[in-house]
Amino acid sequence: MTKISILGCGWLGLPLAKALLKKGIAINGSTTSENKLPILKEAGINSFLVNVESEGISESIASFLAESEILIVDIPPKLRASQSSSSQSEMTFVNKIKNLIPFIEKSAVKSVLFVSSTSVYGDDNGFITEETNPNPETESGKQLLLAENLLLENLNFTTTILRFGGLIGEDRHPVKFLAGKENIENPDAPVNLIHQNDCIGIIEAILSQSKWKEIFNAVAPYHPTRAEYYTQKAAQKNLPLPKFSLQQSNIKKVISSEKIESILDYKFRLEDY
Repeated sequence: MTKISILGCGWLGLPLAKALLKKGIAINGSTTSENKLPILKEAGINSFLVNVESEGISESIASFLAESEILIVDIPPKLRASQSSSSQSEMTFVNKIKNLIPFIEKSAVKSVLFVSSTSVYGDDNGFITEETNPNPETESGKQLLLAENLLLENLNFTTTILRFGGLIGEDRHPVKFLAGKENIENPDAPVNLIHQNDCIGIIEAILSQSKWKEIFNAVAPYHPTRAEYYTQKAAQKNLPLPKFSLQQSNIKKVISSEKIESILDYKFRLEDY
């Protein structure tokens, strides 16, 4: 496989880069922190300091993309809930992607894997598949959807969109924030989670099978209620048990993983959940 550039070597991008390096794939990796450059270099990653902003982009972007035919974009929107998209000047994340696209077009990149989120579906109820029309309610969800479309509509490269559910891992779990809290809402809402190990496994499957021009929902096929799941996890981790509201939830959203399981023939590591 050709060299791959990973824009954003953070919580997911760095372990993903390490996993791909083990497969003998050369990796260009970016960070916005100078302090992280030695960490990337130590891992064997060709490291670059790249800042993608709504006003512009680092000159290092051309070197970062050089010789790579695949680009993985894994940069979070980091938008405040209060931000409104009513003004073009406030389209912070969308403008970042707009600034990035001309550099992709000038590079050798043929395919882009864009890490998005199931937040593009909002709180719509029912069984959500890739055929479900997105209906984002949060500002980050709205801008992610716009960014997805900018990439999908570009004819200079092919794009696959990967919409992750709630991200969890050994060092990252929502139960840590819920432990000991009271009157937590939506006790009977299903969980829609994805473990870091499955995030990496799914990306590896997309790359190895060259599944481009696709949209995938990446959520484990495991949907206990919030009350069941987080109470059990708190007990397992010896944390104070969360106490949920007695009021039933109107949210009954279940994100389907059927497309990933069928098209990629992917088996989720449910023991991690």
